[in-house]
Amino acid sequence: MLGVIDLPTYLVGLVLIILLPGPNSLYVLSVAARRGVRSGYAAAAGVFTGDAVLMTLSAVGVAGVLQANDVLFGIVKYLGAGYLGWLAIGMLRAAWGMWRSRRTPVAAAVAEQPAVAGERPYRRALVVSLLNPKAILFFVAFFVQFVDPGYAHPALSFLVLGVLCQIASAAYLSALIFSGARLADAFRRRRALSAAATSSVGAVFLGFAVKLSLASAH
Repeated sequence: MLGVIDLPTYLVGLVLIILLPGPNSLYVLSVAARRGVRSGYAAAAGVFTGDAVLMTLSAVGVAGVLQANDVLFGIVKYLGAGYLGWLAIGMLRAAWGMWRSRRTPVAAAVAEQPAVAGERPYRRALVVSLLNPKAILFFVAFFVQFVDPGYAHPALSFLVLGVLCQIASAAYLSALIFSGARLADAFRRRRALSAAATSSVGAVFLGFAVKLSLASAH
């Protein structure tokens, strides 16, 4: 179908890959839990945009350039790791603030958090998506297995695979957003719980940063 081969296998692999936790999905869940459904979907939109850009770059061969050029791969890799580390430090600082104010009345505590209120979920999620060279390499390595090399319009095949990927991603992120929204009220009432959750996410982001900084293109 439109140059796509072995579609059932692709769909099974796609579901399994999307279900694996990563910085994008974790950030969307975190935003939804802290700020609600609307902000969760703003972050999800950043993920969709970033994934669309990465899939397009993969289709035109940028992944091959990154894989062949160790210096370029290293630059993008360390930029991505640094940004993830910066986000992690911000989350850990926010968690410390929540912990210190855990006995403060809710209204006062909310008023004391201008940095969280000024967060831009779409932009942050987009940058997290784009500064991940391993994601570009993954997209091309996964997609090419299901594109018929003899098909006259391979761009159309990549488009079909990409649309299916975005649909599956939207369904999964929607589940995370509404799950996170249910946690929001509990987090607002129990700032110690919110601090623990935020610090856990920050620690995981630090782990992602370290893992990305140690990654290789091959």
